[in-house]
Amino acid sequence: MPAIPGRAVVVARFTVAEQDADRFLARSRDALEALAGRPGYLRGQLGRAVDDPATWLLMTEWDGVGSYRRALSAYDVKIRATPLLASARDEPSGFEVLLAGEAAGAVLAGRSDRAPDAGTTGPGRPGRSAERQEKS
Repeated sequence: MPAIPGRAVVVARFTVAEQDADRFLARSRDALEALAGRPGYLRGQLGRAVDDPATWLLMTEWDGVGSYRRALSAYDVKIRATPLLASARDEPSGFEVLLAGEAAGAVLAGRSDRAPDAGTTGPGRPGRSAERQEKS
């Protein structure tokens, strides 16, 4: 399946003690199985850092950010994946794909679906358009 701009990649990094690695691997398999059953899921991988065996990475690819967010509200995902995801490092994890390329292929570009005021709005904070309307 080729990489396509407009999709979403979700990356979660974990710190796992060596003695907990087998249990973490089993929990990750369960989480990936739950996520894989949701609409919009494309693929997922679990890896361990080659230079630091305590650092693990869970990566999933989705047909869009909305599919991933909807998947998180599914009961099966809440039970089987959310506890694992909650133990990830506290850092941004969801990314929209803006450039995508395959081996020996062209790099495809997409445009961002991020709203122009996404960094300035939120619950209890009016966006720029609301501020402009108030000034009128």
